[in-house]
Amino acid sequence: MSVPLSDIVRYLDRELRISELPDYPGAINGLQLDGGGGVQRIAVAVDASLPVVRRAVGEGAQLLLVHHGMFWNGTKPVTGPLYEKLKLAMDAGMGIYSAHLPLDVHPRFGNNACLAEALGLEETEPFFEWKGMLLGLKGRVAGTCDSLVNRAREVLNGEVHLCPGGGERAGLVGVITGGAGSEVEAIAAAGIDTFVTGEGPHWSYTAAEELGLNVLYGGHYATETFGVKALGDHLASRCGCEWSFIDHPSGL
Repeated sequence: MSVPLSDIVRYLDRELRISELPDYPGAINGLQLDGGGGVQRIAVAVDASLPVVRRAVGEGAQLLLVHHGMFWNGTKPVTGPLYEKLKLAMDAGMGIYSAHLPLDVHPRFGNNACLAEALGLEETEPFFEWKGMLLGLKGRVAGTCDSLVNRAREVLNGEVHLCPGGGERAGLVGVITGGAGSEVEAIAAAGIDTFVTGEGPHWSYTAAEELGLNVLYGGHYATETFGVKALGDHLASRCGCEWSFIDHPSGL
C-alpha cells in the first residue's frame, strides 16, 4: 500500500505540534527533504548521517524519519558528505523528516515518555521549563538507585554511568533524554532525587555530587532511540506501511 508523503507529513506536523514548539536553530523540524510522492516503507533512525541514509536507500525506504536532522551543525556548503547524502536520497526519491524536541516531549511517542515507562516511573508529570515548554518528565520509583541503574542497563541495552551524589533511594526521578546533563543545578532545584539523562559535561558530575543529586548517564544515542521506534511503529499501523529501525550507535 502506498500512502502520499504529503498525508504523512501533515499528520506528523499536527501530531508533533511542529509549528508550535520551540527548538534549537539547527533542528529545522519537519520535512527537510521532499521525496517522490508515495510511501510504502519507512525507515527510522536517531541521526540523518550518511551511513544511515545509505542503509535507508538500500532498504528501499521512501521516507527516513529521524530525531537529529541533516542541518544540526548549521548552514554549510552542499559539498562532500552533505552533497552525497542529499544526492543519494534525491536519486532514490526518499524524503527525510526530522523531529527533535517535538518528539522528545510527545506524551505518547516521546523519548522521555517511552523511557520513563520502560524504567517504571509512576504518576509521571511534565517538568523543567524551557522557552515556555516543559522538556522532561518526573515520577516516583519505588526502590533503590542501584536497582534503577540495573533496570536502565536492561532497557538501554548497555552500560549506565552513575553519579551517586544523592541518597540510596531513587525517590523522585526526572527524565530528560539526550544531552541534558548540564542542567543538574536546575534539576536539583526542582526537587529531583535521581536524574536520568543521556550525557553531560565533566563538571556536571562533580556539581551533582555537591548538590546531593543522583545522576544516571545512559548515553545520548541510547536514550533517544525510543521515540523514533515508537513513532515508526505507530505510522506503520496507521498507514499500512512497512518500517524498520536503522541502528547506528555513536557509543556516546
